Amino acid sequence: MKRVMLLMCAALGVLSFSSCSKDPLKDMTEEESRIYVTNYDDSVNFSSYKTFSIVDSVAVATNSGEGRAATDYDKKLIADVAQALEARGYTRIDRAAKPDLAINLTRIDNTYSAIYYDPGYWTGIGGYYDPFYWGYPGYGYYWPTYYQVYQKERAVSIDMVDLKNPHNNQLVAVWNAMLRGSGVWNIANVDSMVSAVFAQSTYLKANNN
Repeated sequence: MKRVMLLMCAALGVLSFSSCSKDPLKDMTEEESRIYVTNYDDSVNFSSYKTFSIVDSVAVATNSGEGRAATDYDKKLIADVAQALEARGYTRIDRAAKPDLAINLTRIDNTYSAIYYDPGYWTGIGGYYDPFYWGYPGYGYYWPTYYQVYQKERAVSIDMVDLKNPHNNQLVAVWNAMLRGSGVWNIANVDSMVSAVFAQSTYLKANNN
């Protein structure tokens, strides 16, 4: 599993400031504060997938519980992610038509305490997109390797699950993007955020050209 992290330029310049300088982190704009982390299974040939289906609402995980939402923000997020995948040559189809890939979307709001983020966290938990939603009742769901993200702010997770090659009654997630920082739940930022995570995921394409 490989991980790519993109930080806005102001954050990267922190070490260049002396200890007596003004704290650059306090002066960053919302855009400069955002961090985009992508993970993918480097053993996967992403051009072997041709079709995908994406959820019709976004899972919402908070300190007090979980659920699903279809606000204007959520609809924009769904549309942008689908459009980005179609631009890479993947064909969007209905989930009943047996797509190669499933795309799950989650908004995470854990403002009050740290969270251990496991990409398989929704397995068996009501309110999340478990394998039953994609037509695989009784299946588990896991990443090839486990990782954690500590956070105390809102975040967005985009998860890509391989539906074409289940392994031992398990569905395997092959790509994930985590969007963190100020303004990640602002509809005005969706275009730039989705563009950023796909820009650093050049291997996501339905052909080798």
